[in-house]
Amino acid sequence: MTRILIVDDDAAVLASLSLLLKQSGFTARTCDEPRAALALLEQEPFDLVLQDMNFSLQTSGDEGLQLLAHIRALRPALPVLLMTAWGSIALAVKGMQAGAANFFTKPWDNSQLVQLIRATLSATPHDAETTAARRELDQRYDFSGIVGEHPALLKVLATVGQVAATRAPVLILGESGCGKELIADAIHRNSPRAAKAAVKINMGAITPSLFESEMFGHVKGAFTDARADRQGHVAAAHGSTLFMDEIGELNRADQVKLLRVLQDQSYLPVGASRSEQADVRVVSATNRELAELVASGEFREDLFYRLNLITLRLPPLRERRSDIALLARHLVTTIAAGYGLSEMTLSPSALDWLTQQPWPGNIRQLRQTLERTMLLSGKTVLAQADFSAAEQQDSAGAPRLSIDGMTIDQVERHMIAQALQQYQGNISRMAKALGLSRNALYRRLERHGLDAESRDNP
Repeated sequence: MTRILIVDDDAAVLASLSLLLKQSGFTARTCDEPRAALALLEQEPFDLVLQDMNFSLQTSGDEGLQLLAHIRALRPALPVLLMTAWGSIALAVKGMQAGAANFFTKPWDNSQLVQLIRATLSATPHDAETTAARRELDQRYDFSGIVGEHPALLKVLATVGQVAATRAPVLILGESGCGKELIADAIHRNSPRAAKAAVKINMGAITPSLFESEMFGHVKGAFTDARADRQGHVAAAHGSTLFMDEIGELNRADQVKLLRVLQDQSYLPVGASRSEQADVRVVSATNRELAELVASGEFREDLFYRLNLITLRLPPLRERRSDIALLARHLVTTIAAGYGLSEMTLSPSALDWLTQQPWPGNIRQLRQTLERTMLLSGKTVLAQADFSAAEQQDSAGAPRLSIDGMTIDQVERHMIAQALQQYQGNISRMAKALGLSRNALYRRLERHGLDAESRDNP
């Protein structure tokens, strides 16, 4: 049975809320002052707190904020809903910035309040062991910037903590936009190599003709434009971490050249007569299934086994829905600060809508959706309707594609041909719009018989 603690100095409010909660299937406990509330929280388990903001004749809300701070310190993962009058919404927003899950106003609508309570509970992990596990991980390691308490994410973080101090190569698998680079950053940040910045490379953005020069450097005179010695990425990562993103986009010829670095930590700069040594810790990531690429002959088996001594598989956002509300609130704060916007919050309807979306683009898509709505709405409290309005405004006039009877290859060709026309063959802009690397886009253009000069209708 879900247990809810109600804290208010008004006996009528306590009685009314207690009755409503019991009728809705919850177990309610009540107390009328902060010290009693904290004592109950120390003695008994609760799933949610409904807390007033004022406990005296003063209406500054200082007592409510102080109680909220004590609750956050005592039970960091326990969600708190704040109660406030219509004229004190700004105070409630201040409370949400201090860690409250949301707020509601007095007088409240019974059905809306129950909906808010259920949405808050559904977006909050109830497993006490899971909450304690995240707290313990944060005490031992630096996972700043990684938001979430879902068991699948915690399993990944626990493995990161175990292997970060070693030099074992790590392969991070996961869909686009699910935070693979954040995990790579955490591996480096919690390693003995953290004093030196990690070197990050998008492997799909390096053209085959420049691969050796980019990765291993070159000596003066090695080729026509080599007017001076140049240090490559591997040498720059000496004593640090080499993060190779989109490793699945690397062609077979360049895979052979990379293999030597992983085998004996040596590399040969272009034009040099002797090999160099580099002490690098390799972390790689891809949104493709490397095992399938190995089976199809697109990826070397020996390189695959060098990369995946430790494999981390990040769950997509749709498989950790309980983290969506946490992520959304975190992103709203980050985006507002980045754009210099006024303080913004998400209404219960918005959180419920966000939690139910499929998010094929994962955290990256969630951020883009929040960013677009925040910029277009001009409001301080975002509701579900604001997201729908922003989506309609963004897609106004955009042609819709009917995929009835079309294969995946035909849909892909249609999208690429449409991008060719829209961006007038600009490969960089097309690749960014389609979520592909330049090399991956070139391969798809070739496969579909299209080129950057194409302007045909899809």
